[in-house]
Amino acid sequence: MSSPSSDQVLRRLERVIPGQSTSDGAGVRLTRYIGSQSLPELDPFLLLDFFESDDPDDYIAGFPSHPHRGFETVTYLLAGKMRHEDNAGHGGVIEAGGIQWMTAGRGIIHSEMPEQENGRLAGFQLWVNLPAKDKLCDPAYHEYPKARIPAEHRAQGVDINVITGITSQGTTGPVSGAVTRPLYLDIQLSCGASFEESIPKGHASFVFVIEGEIAVGSDVEGQTVSARQLGILNAGDTVHIKAKDAEARCLLVAAQALGEPIARYGPFVMNTTAEIEQAIRDFNSGRF
Repeated sequence: MSSPSSDQVLRRLERVIPGQSTSDGAGVRLTRYIGSQSLPELDPFLLLDFFESDDPDDYIAGFPSHPHRGFETVTYLLAGKMRHEDNAGHGGVIEAGGIQWMTAGRGIIHSEMPEQENGRLAGFQLWVNLPAKDKLCDPAYHEYPKARIPAEHRAQGVDINVITGITSQGTTGPVSGAVTRPLYLDIQLSCGASFEESIPKGHASFVFVIEGEIAVGSDVEGQTVSARQLGILNAGDTVHIKAKDAEARCLLVAAQALGEPIARYGPFVMNTTAEIEQAIRDFNSGRF
């Protein structure tokens, strides 16, 4: 893989976050990376949880019906099955390799429950903020199985599942219309293989290592991120990722930073305290 041209700024690691063990929903055990004490948010990302267990006691209670307003939720499964339903009539089951992208907008009541009683369940939940002008938009729902996620094969052992956004090679993910213009890639690298991708200016970005170990930066000065770690990238035009001493798999996620005030209370994320109070009144009055 060639190095970026001299007029491009290479993104480097700004911080590495190990994650914080916690539970959510009705007791699902997970590790929180964004939305934790170490990293309250990474504009426009509000939360990133990783869950993984083959013990049903860790996940079987799931996430019963709960409200959302003002942002988008993204569930990406690596293993297992999850059933999604909401009060707008959307529903379905996502399996390994599938994505569910929900725009809560002005308000929705949503549930996520395991569609299995045993076996491994693993995946991610990401919250992406909405700009003030779109926080009260109509709810929307996108769900795509693994078969609908395009795969891009590059030379030297690089395989990419493109969930949303357009890669520098022109592959386009099925999730469309998200206002923060997100890029969400699942990247598999053979030992020593490297990957380079453009990221628009003004986009916040991070990598999450699922397996193995990667170096982020130039071939000479790469900084290491290991399995189950989140690496926050600084500003720049492009990112260079290389698998170190074994195969590696990682997510690369980026989206337009909003630069707006954030007011949050549980499942509601608005711009002001008054808007949060209105969200609570609307939910309690049955207006979701």
